[in-house]
Amino acid sequence: MTKSQLIEALAKAEGITLKAAETAVNVAFNSMEQALIRGDRLEIRGFGSFKVKDYDGYKGRNPKTGELIEVKSKKLPFFKVGKELKERVNGAEVKSTK
Repeated sequence: MTKSQLIEALAKAEGITLKAAETAVNVAFNSMEQALIRGDRLEIRGFGSFKVKDYDGYKGRNPKTGELIEVKSKKLPFFKVGKELKERVNGAEVKSTK
């Protein structure tokens, strides 16, 4: 599902305009993004949680040349699926929405 498909599904489910649905989706995503930028943990009950993980730098090799390179430390968002979603995905048949 793409962002535009999510917007269309929200508009249809709630009987609102596409513009209103787009605003709601954008506000939700922007709020989630800002929480992760601040280093906050984000939890959506029944779905899962997001947090930012720190990864240390290391020495690696360029696969083409074999040259030793320095890989800098970084932060990346990490998603952990919730128990309820995991059970629904594993126990339910996929229904086509097309």
